[in-house]
Amino acid sequence: MAETPEQLPCVLIPVQDQTLLLPNVSIAEIVDYADLQPDSSKRDWLLGWFQWRGLSLPVLSWEAANGRSPVLPDGQRGRVLVLNTITEAHRQSPFMALATQGIPRQAKITPAELVQKDEGEGEAELMTLTYEGETVCIPDLSRLEALVTQATQD
Repeated sequence: MAETPEQLPCVLIPVQDQTLLLPNVSIAEIVDYADLQPDSSKRDWLLGWFQWRGLSLPVLSWEAANGRSPVLPDGQRGRVLVLNTITEAHRQSPFMALATQGIPRQAKITPAELVQKDEGEGEAELMTLTYEGETVCIPDLSRLEALVTQATQD
């Protein structure tokens, strides 16, 4: 199928009991989950630190950042999603990382294919939508970046 100007290349990201939806441009790289350097701060949303291209990135648990219990990637399918930051903190922390529960998949989405269900229910959700019969969540990246800023300033 040919891409049309109305289509936005996106990535559907599996996390526990949810699927996140982000545009491709927000993602710097998707890498295999590897052992993380532990974090001693006792923040439940901070799973640890990940070495990527000479940088030490905090790896967030989407579930804990969203008000639930933290979840480590399960088995061989877990990945670390390296995201570009977009807020004013970008100069200090140009990237952040998010643990997934499976392999993200590509999708080319038009606005007509999305139906808004409601505002986000969790602390890090902007809204939930329906895409091809599946409920997807658009994460609040500024909320996640605020957590990253907190982690990197300690």
